[in-house]
Amino acid sequence: MNVQQRRRAIFLDRDGVLNRVVMRDGKAASPRAVDELQIEPDAAATLQALKAAGYLLFVVTNQPDVRRGLMSAETLEAIHARLAQALPVDEIAACLHDNIDACACRKPKPGLVLDLAERYDIDLRQSWLIGDQDRDIVCGQAASCKTILLRRDYNLGTVAVADQVVERLSQSISYILEAT
Repeated sequence: MNVQQRRRAIFLDRDGVLNRVVMRDGKAASPRAVDELQIEPDAAATLQALKAAGYLLFVVTNQPDVRRGLMSAETLEAIHARLAQALPVDEIAACLHDNIDACACRKPKPGLVLDLAERYDIDLRQSWLIGDQDRDIVCGQAASCKTILLRRDYNLGTVAVADQVVERLSQSISYILEAT
């Protein structure tokens, strides 16, 4: 009997992982315009290496600024189109809800990850979530993924315990490939 092996994936938060955050009023925030999108210098090479190792690559991101009326859905789509053009991602999944909506897809809840896992037949125990916030790590853990936290100046108070903590996205490659 030939049993097909389930796929492995890397789930990546967007802001602070694949692109730089925008500082607004002293807080890390999402870009609200295409010209504010600055992709991290090591993102493309890192994702290409992970793709070459056989991982599917998914962006999972909370984007409540659409719900809050701070940006349009069309602008968000344009930002995601630019990101998808620059990086070898398989899909970008975004939660547009705000905390008050109590949806299943807003991280730290794992809805975005679980939906992608079901649609792409992903083995979550052989997959990783990389993020820069507590909510990303909690989401990955709730979905049974291994987790990597990117240390940033704005997240020094992070309390969620990731499987690994790194300074740069490219440093995640060795941890992921060693676990394969």
